[in-house]
Amino acid sequence: LLSDLINKANGLNRANYTSASLKAVDDVMTRAKEVLNNPEATKEEVKTAVAELTKALAGLEANSVKQGDKTVSIKTGDETSLGMLMSLTGLSLLSFIGYVSIKRKED
Repeated sequence: LLSDLINKANGLNRANYTSASLKAVDDVMTRAKEVLNNPEATKEEVKTAVAELTKALAGLEANSVKQGDKTVSIKTGDETSLGMLMSLTGLSLLSFIGYVSIKRKED
């Protein structure tokens, strides 16, 4: 279990979390690796390391994304597609209204 938690911590995308919460994980990771690599470690030491690392991982805080910040988030294009769809819908509606208005004037 301790080895799995260490692997999980090593596999984190560090750009997604605050530096303060990552520091807490890093501090616990140092102790956890010492326990894992110690063949003389007691069950109590392993349990303590597991509990501390679990708590540190649970305490990770995600970075908040500021307006226009592209360093943390991945742009999926969803906003662009929605914006384009709304623009085309509005343009179509205006064209239809214009067409109906011209037709009425002709009649």
